[in-house]
Amino acid sequence: MLQVSYIRDNREQVLERLAVKNFKQPELVDEIIKLDEQRRQTQNRLDGTSAEANAAAKRIGELMRTGQKEEAEQIKSKTGAWKEEIKQLNEQLNTLEEDLQQKIVLLPNLPHSSVPKGLTPEENEVVLENGEKPTLPTGALPHWELAAKYNLIDFELGVKITGAGFPVYKGKGAKLQRALIAFFLDEAEKAGYSEVMLPLMVNEASGFGTGQLPDKEGQMYFVGQDNLYLIPTAEVPITNLYRDVIVKGDELPIRNCGYTPCFRREAGSYGAHVRGLNRLHQFDKVEIVQVVHPDESYKVLEQMSAHVQGLLQQLGLPYRVLRLCGGDMGFASALTYDMETWSAAQQRWLEVSSVSNFETFQSNRLKLRFRNAEGKTQLAHTLNGSALALPRIVATLLENNQTENGIKVPEVLVPYTRFEWIN
Repeated sequence: MLQVSYIRDNREQVLERLAVKNFKQPELVDEIIKLDEQRRQTQNRLDGTSAEANAAAKRIGELMRTGQKEEAEQIKSKTGAWKEEIKQLNEQLNTLEEDLQQKIVLLPNLPHSSVPKGLTPEENEVVLENGEKPTLPTGALPHWELAAKYNLIDFELGVKITGAGFPVYKGKGAKLQRALIAFFLDEAEKAGYSEVMLPLMVNEASGFGTGQLPDKEGQMYFVGQDNLYLIPTAEVPITNLYRDVIVKGDELPIRNCGYTPCFRREAGSYGAHVRGLNRLHQFDKVEIVQVVHPDESYKVLEQMSAHVQGLLQQLGLPYRVLRLCGGDMGFASALTYDMETWSAAQQRWLEVSSVSNFETFQSNRLKLRFRNAEGKTQLAHTLNGSALALPRIVATLLENNQTENGIKVPEVLVPYTRFEWIN
């Protein structure tokens, strides 16, 4: 959530950066500034009236102690009017604060100055490409046919049990999933992340804190009777570990990682591009999250991007890194890098990770602060990244490593799978 003081003091810059994100309601900025001015005026009137009433109460006591009862009664006759005015001003203030809150939560985070303008994914900036695209043997298959051929994943059985987008992993397919999760967690631990095991449902306050609510409410599974949401990513419960917390400055950076299933409705997703593992309603992911000093957050973002790239390099997957344009960025992000792997059988790039810096957008909602060197509290910066999401990693591993003799398991995973081939 943007800070009102920043919006008020930097109106033109706010409008300029919101335009990069293709925000469709710029008039909200002036409405917020106007409401804030009304709120501050009402607060000043309330403070003045309260001070006057308190001084009068003190004066009444002094007059009564010195026997000046008549003068004390004259002042006391005004207290009813003060009380009524204070009540009305409190009601006005509460209404203004509620209106202000409802409007400010509709503003997305401001994009970083390096974010390119653009409306669609095609306008994202390619930062780098790494690795050679493999040449597959004649008759190579897409991953959904490989999964059926080697009895790794049963998509139809998942439809029977739950519905489309909920696959059943079997045999070596299940072991490959488990191997990837363990590998990603071990690599995160080597990089200094502390592992946490997390609830798979969160309350409304948690969804609001990380920016999923009210922006992505329609994309989340909702348990109505208990007013809980299935998590779309481990980012939500991990970051909310620090909601309403003041951390010590020397505790920064805080690094956490966690594996969870993730649940997304993906409403409106259909077509050939979502076939097989390309788009699921339930999938596994290892998430990395950092809480850092504001001066360090963009250096940390590059470090997190390098960590994800290192995982892809160890798996032997060709990949590219994109800097997302304003129109393709998430609501809460200030800068996002997407990592995509090359699917040799489908002949297209598949997104496997997003790494984002949220600056103070989440921490302002979460009231996540640290105590700086001067002893004052200050909003921290939060970052998160997929390290990694499994479905499209599995898809590209199966497709890119297929041979006439079967599917070769990447060497780095063999200690986890305890097999070198799927055949």
